[in-house]
Amino acid sequence: MIKVNNLSFSFPQKELYTDVSFTLEEGQHCAFIGTSGSGKSTLIEILMDPEKHLFEGKLEIDPDCRIGYVSQFSQVDPAAEMTVFEYIGEEFIKIQDELTSIYAEMATTSDMDALMEKLQSTMDAFEAMDGDNFENTINKQLNLADLAKLKDLNVSSLSGGEFKLIQVMKEMLVRPDLLIMDEPDVFLDFENLNALKKLINAHKGMLLVVTHNRYLLNHCFNKIIHLEDKEIQEFDGRYIDYNFSLLQTKVELQEIAVAEADEIQRYDQLIDNLREIATNVDNPSRGRALKARVKFQERLEARRIKAPFVAIKQPHIRFGLDPQAEAGVRVTVQDYRAGFGELLLENVNFEIGSNDKVAIIGPNGTGKTTLLRDIFRGEHPSIRIHEGTKIAYLSQLQGETLKDSNTILHEFIDAGFETYDEIRAYLANYGFEGEILEQKIESLSGGEKNMLQLAKVAAAEANLLLLDEPTSHLDLYSQVALEQALIDYKGAILMVSHDFYSVVNGMDYVLIIDNKTIRKMSMRKFRQMIYNNHFNKDYLENEQQKKSLEMQIELALKAADFESAKGLVEELEQLIKLL
Repeated sequence: MIKVNNLSFSFPQKELYTDVSFTLEEGQHCAFIGTSGSGKSTLIEILMDPEKHLFEGKLEIDPDCRIGYVSQFSQVDPAAEMTVFEYIGEEFIKIQDELTSIYAEMATTSDMDALMEKLQSTMDAFEAMDGDNFENTINKQLNLADLAKLKDLNVSSLSGGEFKLIQVMKEMLVRPDLLIMDEPDVFLDFENLNALKKLINAHKGMLLVVTHNRYLLNHCFNKIIHLEDKEIQEFDGRYIDYNFSLLQTKVELQEIAVAEADEIQRYDQLIDNLREIATNVDNPSRGRALKARVKFQERLEARRIKAPFVAIKQPHIRFGLDPQAEAGVRVTVQDYRAGFGELLLENVNFEIGSNDKVAIIGPNGTGKTTLLRDIFRGEHPSIRIHEGTKIAYLSQLQGETLKDSNTILHEFIDAGFETYDEIRAYLANYGFEGEILEQKIESLSGGEKNMLQLAKVAAAEANLLLLDEPTSHLDLYSQVALEQALIDYKGAILMVSHDFYSVVNGMDYVLIIDNKTIRKMSMRKFRQMIYNNHFNKDYLENEQQKKSLEMQIELALKAADFESAKGLVEELEQLIKLL
């Protein structure tokens, strides 16, 4: 239904795509992935409204293709006076009212032919949406997402996560030929994320979903479009299989690269010998041989295989820690309570030690962000910040810690850096290089803003990190880099996160919100709780084995032991078939 051929597009300050091509066909549930700032949202804008963009190449869209859209920035209108059922069924109710109006007009019209044409067109639109069954369909969708209890509530009373799911349902139910969703998973708690997974998997139409969420990627899609470094790669199949294909390619390319490097080194030595002979012996044939060898060497260098989807540069995140920081308790919370008109939390008690890495887990709207912000401000009577504690804070509301009107360079001058050269050297580790440093923060993508927050947190050399949804908007490579940084950090962490992988890979234990208070849960019990509720009994063991094999493959590649790496890849392929 949609075909893109050799599309190129640039902004005045940045080239986004060069001759990219891909197709979208009926029945495909396609994940659209790529590093932050690579241009995914811009490409979506081009698909939705080609006339507004000056691009080169060819974009073919079936003229009858209806496109629906769910924005990553959708918010509940506090003035909305309709129930959840009325909001989801708004388009159906609107057409029903239109049909009623047409029937009333038919009793008095003198132009029946025009009215009959209008009636037929309206009825066709209603039928295309399966309008006769819309009430039953809405109830089924609410039950599928475990949100039937919300049916008669006012839409303005919903949490952000609940509203996002309701918006997804609304767009799905009008049956567009293609539904585009831009990061619909951001800030969803795990229950809502699982509901989104069910909605995606039950949807019969074509989907294009921008997401960095590993849970959705592993369980929802049958096609991958990967945008990276101005190029696009298509893969028909699951994300887990796509990832495996990249790993296979990486092993093959590294083996070739080592062989090529050896060959180039041999030719370097041969050329050096020929040069020495040509310098000392006046023989034209020696000079011709030297020129031939040099040209062949140049061809070898040019032949080096480019693999942008295999060798993607990961940011290097490293949370600094003042070496003089003393051990001890960092924060004590005693009899804490919070609420805004409605009580959210009460009788909350816990301590964070100097090496504790702790995740706060709970549904949307239960007070997690409020608690974290109160600890950061240090003014709540129930919260004690112990002497010697230095706090760095990452907010899910990026404007709390970043000034939109600043350029990146000015933001880090304000943060205490002394020279632009110092900032450039530091931010290169976080993927910010060249002209982007002169851009204003307001022009950056959500993922780029979050990476800037992480860079500021890391530079603070704090001994307590308060991180509110640190993986939100981050691309997959940055999420993996962040996980490693959390593991390597020697200080204390209190993190609000709905990202299962970051929690289980980087934290020591969780504080889980239950019945308006908080209780401690071991990581082993937390993992079992999640897997028992959402996976079959063997999934946890197989996934842990998969991660172990991937690490062994990486170690084999570092040691240039390609035979072992290839054997491990075959073992991994068999395991992936079980997932």
